[in-house]
Amino acid sequence: MIINFTVGNYRSFKDKKVLSMEAAAIKELNESVIEKEGYRLLPSAVIYGANSSGKSNLLKAIGKFRDIVNSSSKLNSTDKLGITPFLLNQETAKEPSFFEMELLIDNQTYTYGFTADNLKVYEEWLYTKEGKAKKEKCLFVRTEEGIGIADDYNEGKGLEEKVRDNGLFLSTIDSFNGEVAKKIIHKIDSFLVISGINHESWSGFTNDMCNTKNPNLSFKQEIQDFLNSMNAGFNRFELPEDEKLAKEIKAYTIHNLYNEQGEIIGETRFSMKEHESSGTNKLFDLAALVISQLAFGDSLVVDELDSKLHPLLTQHIIKLFNNPETNPKGAQLIFATHDTNLLNVKTFRRDQIWFTEKDHSEATDLYSLAEFREPEGNKIRKDRSFEKDYINGRYGAIPYIKD
Repeated sequence: MIINFTVGNYRSFKDKKVLSMEAAAIKELNESVIEKEGYRLLPSAVIYGANSSGKSNLLKAIGKFRDIVNSSSKLNSTDKLGITPFLLNQETAKEPSFFEMELLIDNQTYTYGFTADNLKVYEEWLYTKEGKAKKEKCLFVRTEEGIGIADDYNEGKGLEEKVRDNGLFLSTIDSFNGEVAKKIIHKIDSFLVISGINHESWSGFTNDMCNTKNPNLSFKQEIQDFLNSMNAGFNRFELPEDEKLAKEIKAYTIHNLYNEQGEIIGETRFSMKEHESSGTNKLFDLAALVISQLAFGDSLVVDELDSKLHPLLTQHIIKLFNNPETNPKGAQLIFATHDTNLLNVKTFRRDQIWFTEKDHSEATDLYSLAEFREPEGNKIRKDRSFEKDYINGRYGAIPYIKD
């Protein structure tokens, strides 16, 4: 599970900002808090902010962190990392970006991070401790001068000279079958970072998981149950056996056929892509992602989750993660939205609600409702109308429209 994610000097983030998934000491929706190894972790986090305030850039930072970790071993020495620093400052434009994630894997806490620009990794580090123990142990530290490895971290020894300038030492260790490195990379690789607008490409994943050739035959029924719970508007779906046809129509949706008296006289089928709404198509595209992440206890990161969906459908997806009965493995949902209907104490704790806002130098600030302070220094009470306060500008992070 993600404990914290820190990013600095990346796109609109100039200074280091932390998205924390640790529960604050507040008394609301405690049943949704996931307790593991001394931690109290949150199953979801929502990010609000004006357009161009940095919401998407925060999620892109998680995606970039994942992509660099996942692809490092496959890069050639001349490949670029695709990192864009904060370009509105003369100094930061020339400096590397900062990425760090604190993870709970089994009973161990790992803090892994690196600094890098488009061409080179400058620093890299890995620390560990048992659960939430105070004492942390360094496994390795990489600087421009070299790599220091703990005496008992044997899987990293002898590999210091094998890492490329644009490669990660963690990935190098993994390529030589290092168990700790493999565990960390596997967990980071399990994150799914997607767009809630450009979701069409994920329909193939849903199709693959439903395919009758897949040994996990119950998966299709789980997806059908998911769509039924959303009242998708059809009896069931069926998949074309021909792969080319599946790409063209996505799936068949089966509807009742009625006579003039409104009596059911049979069934008919439609092409989902052609005849169903964009919202229904999105639900189908995301279905396998939501179900698989819940099944394996992994993280799902979505930009504009609410796009094309009715607010009640978005809320239902959130509840699947927030409810320990439907999320027994501790999966996490992190998403950006403009849907203020979700801003209420029945859906989110104050520490699950985050805001992005740009300062006078156009750099993104990131803060949670739990840590927000009013001008008088008071915290926001849980009995406030979060939606009304936000629309009225009480928490910032809204567009300021000129008359």
